[in-house]
Amino acid sequence: MNQVIKWRWPIAIGLVVVTVLLFLISPNLTQQAEEAGTFQLPENADSQRAAEILENAGAGQDTISLVFPLEEELNEASREEIGAIVEELEQLEAPVTDILDPFESEEIEDQLVSENQQTVLVPVTVEGTNEEIIELVESIRSDIIGEEITAYLTGEAVINNDVNLSAQEGLERTEIITVVLIFALLLAVFRSVVTPFIPLVAVGLTYLISQSIVSFFIDWFGFPVSNYTQIFLVAILFGIGTDYCILLLSRYKEELSAGKPVETAIVNTYKTAGRTLLISGLAVFIGFFAIGFADFPIFKSAVAVSVGIAVLLLVLFTIVPFFMAVLKEKLFWPSKKSVSHNDSKLWTRLSGLSVNRPLISMAVVAIITIPLLFTYDDDLSYNTVDEIGGEYESVKGLNAIEDGFGAGDSLPAQVIISSDEDIISESTVPYIELISEEISQVEGVDSVRAITRPTGEVIEDFYIDRQLAQLTEGLDEAQNGLGDVQSGLTEVEAGLNEITGQIPSGESQEGAGGLGEAAGGLGQINEQLGLVSQGLQQSQNIPQTVEQIAAIQQQLGAVQEGISGAAGQIEAQSGQAAGLGDGLSQLAEGVSASNEGLTQISDGLESAVSIMEEMSESEAVRDTGVFIPQGTLESEDFVQVLDRYAIGEETGTKLEVILEDNPYSPQSIETVERIKTTVDRVVVNTPFEDAEIAYGGISSINSDLDVISSNDFTQTVTIMLISLFIVLAILFRSFIMPLYMIGSLLLTYFTSIAFAELIFVNVFDFDGISWAVPFFGFVMLVALGVDYSIFLLDRFREEALGGLSVREAMKVSMAKMGTVIITAAIILAGTFGAMMPSGVLSLVQIATIVITGLLLYGLIVLPLLIPAITVSFDNGVWWPFKKKK
Repeated sequence: MNQVIKWRWPIAIGLVVVTVLLFLISPNLTQQAEEAGTFQLPENADSQRAAEILENAGAGQDTISLVFPLEEELNEASREEIGAIVEELEQLEAPVTDILDPFESEEIEDQLVSENQQTVLVPVTVEGTNEEIIELVESIRSDIIGEEITAYLTGEAVINNDVNLSAQEGLERTEIITVVLIFALLLAVFRSVVTPFIPLVAVGLTYLISQSIVSFFIDWFGFPVSNYTQIFLVAILFGIGTDYCILLLSRYKEELSAGKPVETAIVNTYKTAGRTLLISGLAVFIGFFAIGFADFPIFKSAVAVSVGIAVLLLVLFTIVPFFMAVLKEKLFWPSKKSVSHNDSKLWTRLSGLSVNRPLISMAVVAIITIPLLFTYDDDLSYNTVDEIGGEYESVKGLNAIEDGFGAGDSLPAQVIISSDEDIISESTVPYIELISEEISQVEGVDSVRAITRPTGEVIEDFYIDRQLAQLTEGLDEAQNGLGDVQSGLTEVEAGLNEITGQIPSGESQEGAGGLGEAAGGLGQINEQLGLVSQGLQQSQNIPQTVEQIAAIQQQLGAVQEGISGAAGQIEAQSGQAAGLGDGLSQLAEGVSASNEGLTQISDGLESAVSIMEEMSESEAVRDTGVFIPQGTLESEDFVQVLDRYAIGEETGTKLEVILEDNPYSPQSIETVERIKTTVDRVVVNTPFEDAEIAYGGISSINSDLDVISSNDFTQTVTIMLISLFIVLAILFRSFIMPLYMIGSLLLTYFTSIAFAELIFVNVFDFDGISWAVPFFGFVMLVALGVDYSIFLLDRFREEALGGLSVREAMKVSMAKMGTVIITAAIILAGTFGAMMPSGVLSLVQIATIVITGLLLYGLIVLPLLIPAITVSFDNGVWWPFKKKK
């Protein structure tokens, strides 16, 4: 420290120059955070795999929805108005790839116009970067819709952009409020117009250097970044940096008050408070460095704070001594003494309880904290919309879709099935229907849209029972047709007999004989048709029936030839018989018509035979009860369906699952998990068993968030607590003190988050605490709260090593450090309080947890619980080491 004091001017000037240079040449951290966005799931997450599959298949488009909430039911005027807008949209080029006209057909209108006819949806498919999509949205809003028409643009990309904008606006408000608040608090604490500038300058330099280094790390090494990065850098560096400055300045004032020369006072300050500061800084550094072991990039982005802590320690050991050496006693001008130097009267009184009556002190802490712990349900919310509130257009659009079509229609979940080979064929599509049907039965699912049910309604004709019923109807019709043929032939037979009787005796006897034979043949044929019809009804042996009909057709052909020949002979005669030729020709035509009827019946039966053979050979029929006849998928009716639900070169397909609940709700997350379980079960022993299956949509993203955030919380907390224990055990030479230091912080955290849950769930009626809040709340509260226990126990260690008993050392430490800790806790709480006006729900909740925890820890847990446990162990508090003499 003597060298730092000696070279104070070059060091200070050099640090300022480096700060300016880094600030000028470093990348823009704000822009990097905007580009990274809010959701950055790992590549192996289901939702990310789904997005990658769609992207690789050329189907990775986004959809933005233009929503028209109508004051009255849809009429011709509103149809024309919306239709004109659709026409303008259809003229747009990239990134627009498709526009779905809600009035294109009845089927589409049923999907895109609400049941009450007061909400119309126009989906716009886009493919491009987020910047291009947002530019498109702004262009549509200003150039096509205008101000006169009530319409909202919404979609996942639009909502996420609004979240980013809200976060950046919140950061700007937080920065300004933080600086003003800290200055005001320091002014009140030190009663000096000079002192407040020291922490602000030190922390300001730290923040500028830190964000410059972090931005370089992002460019060079892919350092994680998110909207939380800058906000946490501001809050933590300004808060904890001010706390450390208070610790140093208070001890410096204490040394000056003891009559020490300035340089000696500075050296002593850094030998004592400086050691405490290093221990505290190291603990905080470890806490945030442990975040680097998380898998989730958003969580990892807070590791930037560890960079800030390292820079802060450097600045505090250079710039603050500079001001101490240059300003000397004038650093506290015009105040003659600092409030922070006074012994704490509150903590002195509290020490009378915690040191002298430790059990009662512990009971007081238990009475205050334990009831809250029993109210904690760990309710989490994944509703991104709650982050920004209802004033944003994207949220209004989402709400309009929910009101008009139902909660789940706004953002469906997706099941993506992909393979290296063609999986869209008549033999595989039945299994898509099997999966769709099983998903539709899952609790929380409203409907499923897929190749076999493009509108969400089941196509009954695909099911084998319906097809068999149709075949049965066809057989009944065939039987009726045979009966009609019989009736026709009976009439022909009667006509032949009548004509035969009209032929005069002696004339054309050869023709008359032929007609008699024909009539007899028709009678036999009719008997055969009767037997065929009866056999078809009894045995339904279609192939045999087809063969019998073919034989009968040959006989009918012979009969027809006989009648035609007889007609020719009779017509060749003169006299009375010649006039019967026309009648015979008509009867021959009747036989021909009957033969054609049999041909149609035979063709129909042969088609039925072919279909039944396909059915009998189809494994899909046995497995699914669904049969897709050959050629169905190539029909014109299926072109649009395949365009929508097949991906790649028909190497994949997607199913859209409409959920019953809001896609952002915890219930939808549970539904997605049930869908995953169902699909995993159903695809076994199907053509899709080895296919890649992934799940897209906001509910799937939130499902991934739930799993990943839970795993990361457990993993990071474990690493963090073990690391803290090891460091504290080494620095304090005790296994006991680190245990109850960490235990007291855990108690404080769970009490604080239980309190926050009561407020936001029970009072403000949110689904729960935002999903990222427990992670960040824990890391911040533990990493920052451990500082205060270090402040107290390191002073306790100093006094105990000086020869005082455990009880006396604790009393002196509480008296000396009480005001510093309370002041630091209030300032740090105030720093996080600057997040309250940010307008970002998760930041407000984090601030609530940290503020509650810091005040609870600084005013109750630390002065009552820590001393009580310490004196209860007495000299055993140093176990397994021995107290140094």
